[in-house]
Amino acid sequence: MSTPLFSAAKLNKANPNQKPKILVVDDEQDNLDLLYRTFRKEFVVFRADSGFKALEILAQEGEMAAIISDQRMPEMKGTEFLRLTVSDFPDTMRIVLTGYTDITDLIDAINSGQVHKYITKPWEPDQLKSVVVEATQNYDLLKQRSEELSRSQAQNALLSTIVKIAQESEQLADCMLPLANAFLQNFGADAVILQLVEHGSLIDMQAICGDYSRDLVGSPLVKEILASGESQVCLDQAETEQSCKTKIAIAIKFRGEILGILSMGWLCSNPISSSNIAAIQQCVDEVAIALTCIRFYVKL
Repeated sequence: MSTPLFSAAKLNKANPNQKPKILVVDDEQDNLDLLYRTFRKEFVVFRADSGFKALEILAQEGEMAAIISDQRMPEMKGTEFLRLTVSDFPDTMRIVLTGYTDITDLIDAINSGQVHKYITKPWEPDQLKSVVVEATQNYDLLKQRSEELSRSQAQNALLSTIVKIAQESEQLADCMLPLANAFLQNFGADAVILQLVEHGSLIDMQAICGDYSRDLVGSPLVKEILASGESQVCLDQAETEQSCKTKIAIAIKFRGEILGILSMGWLCSNPISSSNIAAIQQCVDEVAIALTCIRFYVKL
């Protein structure tokens, strides 16, 4: 039976509870300030006074759990702006605030799935907050299902690659680069290093994939693995923008012996959930079996 490579505390650290991000859009500054005050305690709130400004914020900040937009704005209607966000952010919940009877625009937007709900002005803060909370919960469910499907596909593809490598590789050196590249491709990492271990020390046999390389010998995570046998997670300790802000280093173990270390890095903060780390762990367990099989047949 496989034992967990990461403690519960480390897995939770890799997926901290963060406030949902929302974007509020209104051309009237007083309304924009009121929306900000309404949501700032429960959400990370971004503000825009036009649809064009809102699109700039989305380009910079990425996906939001929800967007709340006034309908009547001089440069671009709320429904027009929201329509432009659908292709890039299909899971985002969209809410329109309207004090007018733009029924046709609203019906078209709702029927096409571009708007989750609309609220008429003047709106009550508690009512709007309830709608937004429900919308962000729906967003979380959508993202969870999407991630589960993506994780399952990545894990199945990686396991298939591992089995193929185990069956076809005649030397340990033959399997290193394909294994490292499989982890890089299937879990969206920016850098992967796979290096073997013998008698508790790193050896020269390694494979490096991705945008940057580093020496595992001097890595504090790797030193901790070799000392404790436990895999490690490191977040937001990059010294430069080119360095990985999120790193995991996993001990490839078989019957208590460390056979190698898989180091994975991402340039952004918190790009991977604890569930994805657990999936990587399961694949690493299969890598340990594959390496053991290849070593056995090499010795024959």
